[in-house]
Amino acid sequence: MKYVVLLLLILCVVYVHRRGKVRYPFWRQLSDHSTFVSPINVFMYLFSRVPANQPYLNLADFPELRPLQENWETIRAEGQKLMEIQKISASDKYDDAGFNSFFKTGWKRFYLKWYEDNHPSAMTLCPETTALLRAIPSVKAAMFAELPDGSRLPRHRDPYAGSLRYHLGLLTPNDDRCFIDVDGVHYSWRDGEGVMFDETYIHYAENASGRDRLILFCDVERPMKYRWAQRVNHWFGRHLLSAASAPNDEGDRTGGINRMFKYIYAVRKVGKRLKKFNKALYYAIKWALFGGIAILVFWAV
Repeated sequence: MKYVVLLLLILCVVYVHRRGKVRYPFWRQLSDHSTFVSPINVFMYLFSRVPANQPYLNLADFPELRPLQENWETIRAEGQKLMEIQKISASDKYDDAGFNSFFKTGWKRFYLKWYEDNHPSAMTLCPETTALLRAIPSVKAAMFAELPDGSRLPRHRDPYAGSLRYHLGLLTPNDDRCFIDVDGVHYSWRDGEGVMFDETYIHYAENASGRDRLILFCDVERPMKYRWAQRVNHWFGRHLLSAASAPNDEGDRTGGINRMFKYIYAVRKVGKRLKKFNKALYYAIKWALFGGIAILVFWAV
C-alpha cells in the first residue's frame, strides 16, 4: 500500500511541476511547498468547475464579484484614505508568514478579511468595503495591496489551489511598465478593471512606472464540480488557511501559524547565516533533513 501512496505522490509532484510553461529547476521544485501539498492541489484541479489548465480565467464565471467592480470608486476612496494615514504597510514583526518575503522588496498590505476572522481595524477604517466583502461568501480573504514604484514581487507560486486570485485596479499607473506575469503572460492593471488568475502558476510582478499601484486583492474559493468536492475545499480553507490570519493592528487576531512564525523564522535566520558561511554544508544539511523526513513518513504509512 505504501508503494501505491508513494507512486501517487510522485505523479502529483510531476503533474504540478510540468503544469504551465514556466517551471522551476528540478532542485528548486523539489524543496518548494507546492511539492508537499501537490496531492491536495491535484484534487482541486481535477474537480474544478472552471478551467484548471490556464493562467487567467473569465470573470463572467464569477458573477458574485460584480458588486466589487460596480463599487470600485467607493473602495478606492477608502483605500486612498488608508494610504494617506500610512495604514497600508509592511509588517514590522514576524507575524505574517504568507507574505513576509514580499515586504523586503517593497510590497505593502492592509487586511480586510481573512476566512472566518473579522479584522476590527478594517471594519472601523473601511466600513463600506468590508460590508461589500461580507456579502460575498466566496471571497475568503481580501486586502488592499500596494506596490510602490520601483518595487517587485519575486517569482513564486502560492501554495493552495482551492482558491483563485482576483485583482481589482483602484489607483494604478495605467501603464504597461506596472504588470503581473502569470505563467509567462503579462497583465497590466487598469483603474476599475478586474482580473482573475490561478496563483498556483508561477508568477511575479514589477512596477517601474514612476507611480505607486493600489489594488483590491482577493482570494476567491475555487468553484468545484460537485457539492461534496466543494465541501472538501471549504473544509481545507476554514481549518488550515484560517490559521494564517495576520493582524493590521494589535486589536486584530493573529492565527496560530503566524504566532509560531517568529520561532520558525529564527531557525531560518540560522540557515541563512550557515548558507552564507558554507553553501555546500548548508545544502548537505538541508537535503539530509528533507530526506530523513521523507523516509520517516514513508515508513509510517
